[in-house]
Amino acid sequence: MRKIIFSLIFGFSSLVVVSQNTKVMGKVIDAETKEALPFVNLVFKGTRIGTTTDFDGKFLMETNQWTDSIMVSSVGYDPLTKPLIRNRTQTINFELKPGSVQLKEVIIKPGENPAHVLLKKVIENKQQNNRENLESFEYEVYNKVQFDLNNIPDSYKDKKIFKNFKFIFDNIDSTGEKPALPMFITETLSEMVYRKKPRALKEQIKAVKISGVKNESINQFMGDIYQNVNIYDNYILVFGKSFISPIADFGLLYYKYYLIDSTHIDDRWSYHVSFMPRRRQEPTFAGDFWVHDTTFAISRIEVSIASDANINFVNGFSAYQEFNLFDGVWMMTKDKLTVDFNMADNSMGIYGRKISSYKNFVINKPRPDSYYSGTDDVIVDADASDKANEYWMDCRHDSLQEKEKAIYQLVDSIKSVPAFKTYVDVLALIISGYHVIGKFELGPYFTTYSFNQIEGNRIRLGGRTSNSFSTRLQLEGYGAYGFLDEAFKYGAGFKYFLSKTPRQAVGGSIKYDMEQLGQSPNALRQDNILASAFRRNPFYKLILVDQYQAFYEREWFSGFSNRLTFNNRTLHPTDSISFEQNSPDATVIVPKITTSEINVYTRFAYREKFVSGEFERISLGTNYPIFQLNYALGIKGLFGGQYEYQRATFNVHNFIRTAPFGYLDYMFEAGKVWGNLPYALLELHPGNETYSYDKYSFNMMNYFEFVSDEYLSLSLEQHFGGFFLDKIPFMRKLKWREVALAKGVIGSLRDENRQQMSLPSNMQSLSKPYVETGFGVENIFKVLRIDALWRLSYLDNPDIQKWGIRGTIQFTF
Repeated sequence: MRKIIFSLIFGFSSLVVVSQNTKVMGKVIDAETKEALPFVNLVFKGTRIGTTTDFDGKFLMETNQWTDSIMVSSVGYDPLTKPLIRNRTQTINFELKPGSVQLKEVIIKPGENPAHVLLKKVIENKQQNNRENLESFEYEVYNKVQFDLNNIPDSYKDKKIFKNFKFIFDNIDSTGEKPALPMFITETLSEMVYRKKPRALKEQIKAVKISGVKNESINQFMGDIYQNVNIYDNYILVFGKSFISPIADFGLLYYKYYLIDSTHIDDRWSYHVSFMPRRRQEPTFAGDFWVHDTTFAISRIEVSIASDANINFVNGFSAYQEFNLFDGVWMMTKDKLTVDFNMADNSMGIYGRKISSYKNFVINKPRPDSYYSGTDDVIVDADASDKANEYWMDCRHDSLQEKEKAIYQLVDSIKSVPAFKTYVDVLALIISGYHVIGKFELGPYFTTYSFNQIEGNRIRLGGRTSNSFSTRLQLEGYGAYGFLDEAFKYGAGFKYFLSKTPRQAVGGSIKYDMEQLGQSPNALRQDNILASAFRRNPFYKLILVDQYQAFYEREWFSGFSNRLTFNNRTLHPTDSISFEQNSPDATVIVPKITTSEINVYTRFAYREKFVSGEFERISLGTNYPIFQLNYALGIKGLFGGQYEYQRATFNVHNFIRTAPFGYLDYMFEAGKVWGNLPYALLELHPGNETYSYDKYSFNMMNYFEFVSDEYLSLSLEQHFGGFFLDKIPFMRKLKWREVALAKGVIGSLRDENRQQMSLPSNMQSLSKPYVETGFGVENIFKVLRIDALWRLSYLDNPDIQKWGIRGTIQFTF
């Protein structure tokens, strides 16, 4: 019995000993600089159990195997081994001494960071390894873009809004970090052609397949030209924000680099380098790249933005690229972009991914100059959307997975549910302001009720024909009634497309209604309820306008268009705005002002792109300046026209990227009027009497305050993108962004025009420049911008504000 008890005790004790683990935590630093060392390799001696340090140089290891020490190694440092106490939890710190390292064709001296030496070699060889420095190249690219709903709570299945769509939850993919529901997929096959001098980039989209979308204008954006990241550029655009490339010429100012290892990639020796931002919340990435040992080209790279990056609605962004040698030139062969969108933390969001494959490279064999002629850089084949399934099976670089094939069927199933159309109509009402009722659209709802000091309470009802009525002809009209002036107003018009490609239309309209002269084109119209509610001055400077208009417009090519307009326009005075002529004997009341005018408008925006509906389209902007020229000729005697004159205005608007200081938004305008005209037909400089900030007006100027017959104006807005606030610890998490602005105008008024008609009270010409300036903070709660503004001239004018606060809602990344 004693032997049995002894054996049990001994066995139990042995079991306890065996079950005890050795646990070690600690930190690894540079012995000379005392900086933390990330990505350092640690292993328990005599085992295959190891780890690497994190970004802060810290580590945690645990084992139940027999070991007596920890071995530490990192490229560029002498290895170090330290003893440990078995079966205990303990802290062991390491200080590594820099050592000599010899890489192929590169010798690193003691004290040098080998990753820095490699980075310098990469930068030195950028020109020869960047494909955009080739004389020309072309390739075939297959793109696959997919969007999924992610982070979907289980409770959503039982919500009333999804009552008719429960079948979609059978398609949830639970293999990723977050449950995702595939909702959209597109595939494109394109031919890309590049020429260096003069620079040209053409994409011919041969085939495109989009689930559930039948909008031809979207096809041009599904190719490769708008979704490409060149890692050799110093700055990489991520949702309009300039991020610093990890191999930028000045990368050492923004990143820490660590040489991790060396390995074979496609039978070529490459060095593995990890990088991380030096400071938090700067526009930088974290990730890894692999450098070819002979050409010092990037053979593979992975980058991702930090979760605290100052970008709205983006939880994560990552890019992965692979490169390979073709005819002695490094060309990208694979590309993957992933984005995780959501409106708020822990809410349902959208997960997007783009996977691209490249092949059939042709190097330095430029095509004839005639191929590059024309301004359209994306050409979509007429039958691109009509390719059969057999075509796609042959041309895909990679076959679709079963769950990807199911997306096409899923989208068609959703569209067939009647409730889907209801949800689409509600969304359209919110965005456009119109409610679709068969062949008619009622709205816009935000003009149904408004109020001002001339009309009092105002009711308006109107609408337009829908796409179900016609996709070429649109009719619209409205009627309004003011309860104070007891007057009925109205408007009606039509627009007919002669062709959609090229875009060519004719139209006409009539209007008898109140109008606020001297507003910017961006301002809310006087019958918008928001314009009535958020005013800093009474709404009484209104004119009654009786107008007849006809026009013809044509877009000659993408970004260049003309519009020819004939206007017959009569201005009637109101109780607050009168038309008076001074004579030696008495003041003469002018009952109306009538003009007949031919107007030619020209707009040029190089490489501007649009997403088009049947009648309207949204500009996605351009990286080049936008030029606008407007010329008007007034004809006396035609349809009652009282004046003969000419008017010309020229405007240029552009964004200049000033990374790392964000971007500069500037606008310059010049205008001149020839002829003797009353003030109402001259340039009434755009003021703003609301509390909303308007970038196209002078926000501290009143309506009817300044008039000119020739002028120059300049507007500057510098958007810093959080450059300063992101460096303040207690402000960093807010992700606010700074704005500085200055606006000014200088002009003159000839005596003939000054004497043509008496100027209203408080209106004057510009005897000196008008200037206002300010600073603001945008991205407050991700959507709000607030500006503090100061008026710097004409401070003694009556009824003005010398400084003020303005706000606006804006949605940006």
